[in-house]
Amino acid sequence: MSSASAMGMASPSVSTSKNNNLVNRIDALPASAGLWRFITLLALGGFFELYDLFQTGYISSGLIAENIFHIGSEGVFGISDQAAFASATFLGLFIGASLLAPYADRFGRRMTFMFALAWYGAFSLLMAFQNQAEWIIFCRFLVGVGLGIELVTIDTYLTEWVPTHLRSKAFAYAFFVQFLSVPTVALMSWWLVPQTLFGLTGWRYVVIAGALCSLIIWFIRKNLPESARWLAQQGRHQEAHQVLSKMEQRCGAPVGQGISPTDAAAQLPQQGTFKEIWSAQYRKRTLMLVVMNFFQAIGFFGFGNWLPALLSGKGTTVTHSLLYAFFITLAYPLGSLICSRYADRMENKWQIVLSCLMTVVFGTLFAFQTNALLLIACGFLITWSNAWLTYSYHAYQTEIFPTHIRARAVGFCYSFSRLSTVFSSIMIGLILQYAGTQGVIAFIVASMLMVMLSVGIFGPKTRGINLENI
Repeated sequence: MSSASAMGMASPSVSTSKNNNLVNRIDALPASAGLWRFITLLALGGFFELYDLFQTGYISSGLIAENIFHIGSEGVFGISDQAAFASATFLGLFIGASLLAPYADRFGRRMTFMFALAWYGAFSLLMAFQNQAEWIIFCRFLVGVGLGIELVTIDTYLTEWVPTHLRSKAFAYAFFVQFLSVPTVALMSWWLVPQTLFGLTGWRYVVIAGALCSLIIWFIRKNLPESARWLAQQGRHQEAHQVLSKMEQRCGAPVGQGISPTDAAAQLPQQGTFKEIWSAQYRKRTLMLVVMNFFQAIGFFGFGNWLPALLSGKGTTVTHSLLYAFFITLAYPLGSLICSRYADRMENKWQIVLSCLMTVVFGTLFAFQTNALLLIACGFLITWSNAWLTYSYHAYQTEIFPTHIRARAVGFCYSFSRLSTVFSSIMIGLILQYAGTQGVIAFIVASMLMVMLSVGIFGPKTRGINLENI
């Protein structure tokens, strides 16, 4: 053994290899203020996406009060307009995630990301000035298309830029930022929905605020770098080196010497195919994620989007239900922030299972509560478990596919969460009408049990494993 080896020093060739290896360079990025600022900037776009997504349950009471929306068979499609509104949102999300998100594998994460942000901001603004249920529902469908593209692209973008040892923690922190939007929209709805200001009803201001802020964020985030992994996979090694060098400087890390053409990411095919996600290597993962996404959305959005209605079903007034909902939704950001402290200490698959178990337990308790404080406490803990579930599965599903098919595979699997919500929104409306809050909670609990089984039995382990090796 040479003296250099005995002292634990790398030979020049090894050192150069590490400096030229994209994966090693990304994994060597320190958890510095520069990296967390980058993650925060990325998460800000998600803030307004979730703000827009969670409007569904909060502005519906204003639309009903203005006689634009009608309940039951009086709605434009023969069902409650609130249910049609929610279904249109998730139909758009399904189309955006399944058919358009794969373009992030072709045109890059950054371009797709910016296009989607401008798209849903513009159509949200247009929706705020509509006066007919048909046009509001149609605009909402178009908003959903943009949201479906954006949510998948953000997950892909974040996974490809964050070091392996920080992946889960970064997702938990990013969702802390994004979930701040939920109590924000709840509080704004409680304040604005019952009012009319300058001739415009309050629900319109809730929509306008989100649309304008999302367009402002579009200008702020124009300078975000493209994914270095995607650039290397496309054979654009010089560009990958340049953006990675800037990220290293931003994070205070030593700047590498280039991107080797033999790098793992660079050796992947430039374009993946839909057929590839069904190959023997990935088929079980694809099916597992399809089942997980289909049922987790029923639990997550079934509670989140229908929370004011579920509380009203417990005998609270509209104003009180919106105020209670605000306190309950504080668990989204608080849960994500607290979970970020231990997110990297446990396998993501087991975090998904345990968060669903938490929903099962406290969902069952919620169904039988009549006391306001206990109702809020159970709702808070269900929301906490939903926040825990969200960052865990968003991180998990982006980890288990390679760079060249990541957006395509995640978009396809994720789209089933949107497809299920198209139908579950209608089903929950009917269950609430005929079986009350307890029936809806039973539906949510059964769905979470399906998530636990699919991920617990069939999900691969990912903790501490490099993206290219999972």
